[in-house]
Amino acid sequence: MNDEYVFRQFEEIEQKVERLIEICKAHEATNLELKLKIKSLEEEIQGKVEAERSYAEEKALIRSKIDGLLTRINEISE
Repeated sequence: MNDEYVFRQFEEIEQKVERLIEICKAHEATNLELKLKIKSLEEEIQGKVEAERSYAEEKALIRSKIDGLLTRINEISE
């Protein structure tokens, strides 16, 4: 009787350990998925930062050319 009780406890412990292992594997898979998503979003952000920087440089160049043209127009009209 006592051995049977111990045997059932071991079986119960084995089942719980197996369930914990399954849960850990599921969490590892989810964690990997989230890490990949984070990497993808960071790359997307970096691309947008670079595009914004390029846009700002282009805007500054256009502003500079407009200012230069306005200066030339003012010089001619005087």
